[in-house]
Amino acid sequence: MNGDWIMDLIGKKVWFLGDSITEGVGTSCAEARFSEVLKKNANLGEIRNYGISATRIARQQGLGENADFVDLNSFCERFDQMEDGADAIVVFGGTNDYGHGNAPFGSFEDRTMDTYCGALHYLMSGLITKYPTSTIVFLTPIHRENENVPNESNHLPLKAYVDKVKETAEYYSIPVLDLYATGGIYPDCPAQKEALCPDGLHPNDAGNVVIAKRLQAFLERF
Repeated sequence: MNGDWIMDLIGKKVWFLGDSITEGVGTSCAEARFSEVLKKNANLGEIRNYGISATRIARQQGLGENADFVDLNSFCERFDQMEDGADAIVVFGGTNDYGHGNAPFGSFEDRTMDTYCGALHYLMSGLITKYPTSTIVFLTPIHRENENVPNESNHLPLKAYVDKVKETAEYYSIPVLDLYATGGIYPDCPAQKEALCPDGLHPNDAGNVVIAKRLQAFLERF
């Protein structure tokens, strides 16, 4: 059965929406990105990488001297610009909303791209509308250094952002690969940090292989 599902990935088109990890920060070259590793290992037909460094799921606010700032790079602003025709969509974000986002966390009832909770609804509902027959999966943030330090904007740890991805995806019946719980990358362990995630945030080549393997096994289930 597993072999049949592996064959099913051959030739498929997969689009990746994300931040710096998806873009490939931390890797030695573009070919070492987890999206490229997955393409090679699973014999995908085509991939498109929509990863942009420092971007967040929620739309950010202009504050102080930058009050006129307009955020055009949030996931919510970008997903509708992706090409049609994908067999699967992989969304990997949230760590920057925790790390340096200024959007309010919000509540589950929000439906605006201007809070984190609302942006998850906006993004997920938008994706299932744009790609109604495609396989859409979300990846939770991976562990990072100092993740238990409450952030400045909402006084919350990373785990709160992880949990909200899972809660919202369940509402829309979207599969979630919980890389926080089962990703195999834990930079608070010095040995694993050195081997997989040297800067405490961005996986290196070996770390991207770990993500690609987890993602391939996950996609084969659908």
